Amino acid sequence: MSLTAKMKISVSNPKVWIVIGVSVAGILILASETRRRRLKGRYTVREDYGAFIERFELLPFPQPPPPVAKQPLSGLTFAITDVFDVKEYVSGFGNPDWKRTHEEAGRTAVVITTLLQKGATCVGKTVMDELSFGITGENSHYGTPTNPSMPSHIPGGSSSGSAVAVAAELVDFAIGTDTIGGVRIAASFCGVLGFRLSHSVVSTIGVIPNSQSLDTVGIFARDPSLLHRVGHVLLQINPAEPRRTRHVIVADDLFELSKVPQQRTVYIVSKVTEKLSGYQAPKHMNIGQYILSNVPSLKYFNKQTSNPQNGADTLKALSSAMLLLQRYEFKTNHEEWINAVKPRLGSDVSDRIHAAITATHENIKAYYKVRTEMRAAIRSLLKDDGILVVPTVADTPLKLDSKKALLSEFHDWAFPLLSIATMSGCCQVTIPFGKHEDCPIGVSFIANHGSDKFLLDTVLDMYQPIQEQVSAVTSLPPSLDLNGHRNASELLKQKGNAAYKGRQWNKAVTYYTEAIKLDESNATFYCNRAAAYLELGCFQKAEEDCTKAISLDKKNVKAYLRRGTARESGLYYKKALQDFKHALVLEPRNKAAKVAQKRLQKLMVKEYEANNAKRIQEIADYSSINSRMSMANGADAWEMIPEEIRETERNELELEIQETIRVGESVGIQMTGFEDQLRTLILEEMA
Repeated sequence: MSLTAKMKISVSNPKVWIVIGVSVAGILILASETRRRRLKGRYTVREDYGAFIERFELLPFPQPPPPVAKQPLSGLTFAITDVFDVKEYVSGFGNPDWKRTHEEAGRTAVVITTLLQKGATCVGKTVMDELSFGITGENSHYGTPTNPSMPSHIPGGSSSGSAVAVAAELVDFAIGTDTIGGVRIAASFCGVLGFRLSHSVVSTIGVIPNSQSLDTVGIFARDPSLLHRVGHVLLQINPAEPRRTRHVIVADDLFELSKVPQQRTVYIVSKVTEKLSGYQAPKHMNIGQYILSNVPSLKYFNKQTSNPQNGADTLKALSSAMLLLQRYEFKTNHEEWINAVKPRLGSDVSDRIHAAITATHENIKAYYKVRTEMRAAIRSLLKDDGILVVPTVADTPLKLDSKKALLSEFHDWAFPLLSIATMSGCCQVTIPFGKHEDCPIGVSFIANHGSDKFLLDTVLDMYQPIQEQVSAVTSLPPSLDLNGHRNASELLKQKGNAAYKGRQWNKAVTYYTEAIKLDESNATFYCNRAAAYLELGCFQKAEEDCTKAISLDKKNVKAYLRRGTARESGLYYKKALQDFKHALVLEPRNKAAKVAQKRLQKLMVKEYEANNAKRIQEIADYSSINSRMSMANGADAWEMIPEEIRETERNELELEIQETIRVGESVGIQMTGFEDQLRTLILEEMA
């Protein structure tokens, strides 16, 4: 048999095809498993989420003995970005070559010393973008810290490790630096609070500079009260200060540049400010146009944009001025070291640092002039009581190891939003606002330069109400237009009504409660929740809700009926009867109120007869009067009593008459004519 014939036989043999099929399937499965393991290894959460470069423990300064109060940060732990000096440790600036070519610090950074003095314990240094020259948080040498909220996405930077350490609850708070967004972006992407302090209000001695005209210290925390405490420690300010009214301004044009949902944000902020004392309703403005009109030196940078009169292009011009200033100062600070050492750098950072080192600067004075004018413009806008609301970042977090084209686009959209606080030197806080498309989002509040305490106090006021509103709004359908005809709270009420009809009382209470969080001025929400509480037997809560509903709407018949039911169930018959009478005044034909009124009158008569049978009998035969008038020496003894005492006795008896009449009438006893007969007998006995 020839070779060709053998091949034909083999190909036509079914067993051959089975073997081939099994082999191919095995290859595909093996390839799939290999890829799965590679991806799993890529996104596996490392020990401590990869947040730390170096672990150590710096104990707090000795604390004062009792009875002196503990230091404000006693018992708390914190981490620091690898840019702060610690005595006898080398600050690595996020790069191994920097660490290799520098010596141990001779003293600890002032900001770290302050925290140690106030009782906190430092537990190590965290990963950062190399040389503080990035905003993604990635580091090719030490590994990128794992974002606890989204392990497959960037944590944001430059102070990525500090943000991750707080988000993963490895420390109570952390310290980083913010030049062009290092604290704000990382906090937003990791879902924690991030506070950029006003430029120069806290010492940066012992902090490696990136761009000293823009560098400032920042704080990460999960809890607003802790952020408040740490902020006060660093600012070294007197906590007692007169409370100021707050004017909230929403930068509408910035939300148009961002994926942060504007309607939801404005709705939440509006609802929160309605509830808080001293907060005025939000106003709206186009911040780009305002900057265009008030920062004339931007004309030099506007030449590089397509439409100099456009607000969005104005913000791009502002970000250009910011980046040029950063590059100029970075080059001044580190050009000599970079040219001498030629450090190994990650690809994206390498491109940016190369651009900084090779840049030529024609109009350096314009950079600083824009900075000065921006500070004056924002001061004029916000004064001492203004808060500017802006999206923290334009986009959601990128996936790890994204392509350069995506990184470039991410930077281009991020910098215009970040440049406002950076170039004005203002303080800014980013606050978690839930998620959008399953990604954490942050919304920022900006206050005037030096108004750090004012902004810290604002966060303390607003954080919890914001989270409650975020929680309530998150439960709504994504398509809901919070500014449209379908109101969020009304939808929650409808869900509560459906749960009530389905006899799901607890679920109904939950929906009505969420509706109340969104709109505390709606009497129906309280009244409906009271109905659910009645079914659960929570009579006191039902009464409280009805009382609140009546205070909001005096003509709410259902609230009177339900409060009457709650009070009757609690055996407060007299108060319950009053509620049903109110309902009948409002609706004279209300059958439920009529039935309840008759029922309660009968119950009250029975209760009165059971508890006061002896008293009624005494009234009937006047024995109570006779017993008062009978004295040891007979009727003549009355004449022996001084007039003032007899007058007192008459007053007491008169009060008894009135009380007797009132009680009798309240339980339905006919008292007409009885009062005169009783008073006549009393006077005869006293004569």
